[in-house]
Amino acid sequence: MAPSVIRTWKRMLREFSQLSYPLLDPTEKLEEETLPWYQVIGKLGYGGYSTVWLCRDLQQHEYVTLKVFERNSTEGQRETETYRHLNSLDKVDHTGAKLIRTALDNFHITSQEGKFRCLTRSFPKKIVKLTLMHLLLALDYLHTEAGIVHTDIQEKNIMMAIEDTSILADFEEEEKSRPSPRKRVGDRVIYTSRKLRKTKQHGRPTLCDFGQAHRGTSTYYGDIQPYIYRAPEVLLRKPWNEKVDIWNVGLLVCLIVNNMRSLPTRTSGRDSDKKRSDGHRIAEMIAVMGPPPKEMIPNSVYATEFLDDEGSWKGAIEIPLMSLETLEGNLEGEPRLLFFQFPRKMLKWKAEDRLSSRELLEDPWLRSP
Repeated sequence: MAPSVIRTWKRMLREFSQLSYPLLDPTEKLEEETLPWYQVIGKLGYGGYSTVWLCRDLQQHEYVTLKVFERNSTEGQRETETYRHLNSLDKVDHTGAKLIRTALDNFHITSQEGKFRCLTRSFPKKIVKLTLMHLLLALDYLHTEAGIVHTDIQEKNIMMAIEDTSILADFEEEEKSRPSPRKRVGDRVIYTSRKLRKTKQHGRPTLCDFGQAHRGTSTYYGDIQPYIYRAPEVLLRKPWNEKVDIWNVGLLVCLIVNNMRSLPTRTSGRDSDKKRSDGHRIAEMIAVMGPPPKEMIPNSVYATEFLDDEGSWKGAIEIPLMSLETLEGNLEGEPRLLFFQFPRKMLKWKAEDRLSSRELLEDPWLRSP
């Protein structure tokens, strides 16, 4: 490297104070350390298998996010491979392709404990209906063009692009002048997350986080999805396809549009608790959608724990007196009727009965003022 290049590089580096940050009690569990599978440090934030940093590309003079996965992470490998596949696709004339968060690069950090996979991503550049339209466009692209099932559609994986980049500069200056509290544990440093300043200048919604994505075949098997978003075919241990994402969207609409309560979740890893929690979930599905079609029962050994050959409930848990309509109390009149027709097109026992993303984009409620 030429000396002039070295001098230029040094001028570009930012100086961050290492003297004034608050030190926290090293015996107290902090953020991602509270997760039993904790392996890495961060931070803009943290999740179940990764932490995220706000960084600056010193060559392109742009803000980027750096996602650091847990050591030897299966989810990290899956997400990296999914982004590699998305980046390899030919340019397509599909609006949804612009609504998928992509990766700029990936690399490994090597330590004595193993390799940590890293993804570099561009920082993404309140209207619920508009957000849902963008989400459905993104899913239509994934399902029809990219051959990908996301399997993890939830609020935290839908990010609003930032148009007011001053909040990123503010974040950088605050970290320089008032470093985040941290603690030292052996040779590791655990950082607390710093929140970005709020802004009213939001860009388009963008779907991200492909650590649980599947691709390559049209039918899959096995447990997927956050538990409260789990589709009937997954609960009943049956084959599933891209329509599990549609089920996710239907529940997401019910949970966020009118702040409906979530369905019960399992409380522990014990088989008895898991079966009881599954029973609650299936009972509430029956309350909302009626009994499952009889043809779903014979090929599911697990289904016979709760249902007879006719699809009638035989579980010990009582079917609750509830419906989508009784869980919501904010809407009235025609808007209420239109709204409930929308999630009911997605919340179906049989995957083939759920509308596709493209079909849902034409829904009257979604298109209404």
